[in-house]
Amino acid sequence: MRRRRLLVGAAGAACATGAVIVTAAARAQSFPAKPLRLVVPFTPGGTTDILAREIAAKLQVAFGQSCVVENRPGGGGTIGCETVARSEPDGLTMLMGHIGTLAINPLVYPRHSYDPVKGWTPLAYVANVPNVLTVNPSLAAGSVQDLVALAKARPGSLAYGTGGTASASHLASAYFAYATGTDFLHVPYKGTAPFVADLLGGQLQMGFTGAPVVMPLAKQGRLRALAVSSARRSDAFPELPTIAESGVAGFEADQWYGITGPAGIDPVIAARLNEEINKALASADVKARLEKEGGAPVLAPPEALGTHIAAEIERWRPVVKAANIRLE
Repeated sequence: MRRRRLLVGAAGAACATGAVIVTAAARAQSFPAKPLRLVVPFTPGGTTDILAREIAAKLQVAFGQSCVVENRPGGGGTIGCETVARSEPDGLTMLMGHIGTLAINPLVYPRHSYDPVKGWTPLAYVANVPNVLTVNPSLAAGSVQDLVALAKARPGSLAYGTGGTASASHLASAYFAYATGTDFLHVPYKGTAPFVADLLGGQLQMGFTGAPVVMPLAKQGRLRALAVSSARRSDAFPELPTIAESGVAGFEADQWYGITGPAGIDPVIAARLNEEINKALASADVKARLEKEGGAPVLAPPEALGTHIAAEIERWRPVVKAANIRLE
């Protein structure tokens, strides 16, 4: 009798497990029942927006539902982040984030309305795009070592431009100063274009920014590219050494991108979104677009992005503190 009860119980448990599996599969297959929304926390035209539109087009085909890219700029990306963090956790609203919005903003803005780690459901680690360290050709620096030697000989006199306080270019430059024990003059601009214009004009001596902006100018001889910020050389510019191999051990300051949703999205739905986003990243046209930006796709499970966000916040914490970067 006892054996019979055990068999009946085991059968019931198996049925229950099977029902759970069937239900999870059904949820994955029926998702999404409504249009998707991919929020970009910046104005149109930048790399974040470009990648979002490439991925949204692929998701629209994969799911048979429209995937609208919605630009919500303001507050250094905080407005778009808060919009997504407060949305319904149904998997329909996502954020196209990057190093600034997901890892730096929590450190430089004293107040935010969501937990920078637990407040998200990670969905996909999208890509890494290296910064390039460039100098005006009039500067007597043909290498990273030359630049560091000049900076130490003339502390506080060499000026670098950035796209704004706490921007990705600012953090890369501050990290470079922190890692090399040097002191530079920071000149923030309202965007990348005006700072690159002054770098060309000689008002600035150096700067970090994304490869697509500066590499054409370097190839024309109007700027001098010294190194890439990534851990390994870029396939797009293999002739450029990394800053790490130029004597600054362990240096890495890529611009990276990832897609998140609000906390609480069903893991089955998160896995389904991750699968389709990774398929989009593996497609020939999206890979070609990333290569044009000097970057590379990252095909990984959702938890890889969550781990990366938490690690990046801690990695940048001492840099932000040393540079005294704060925003209100």
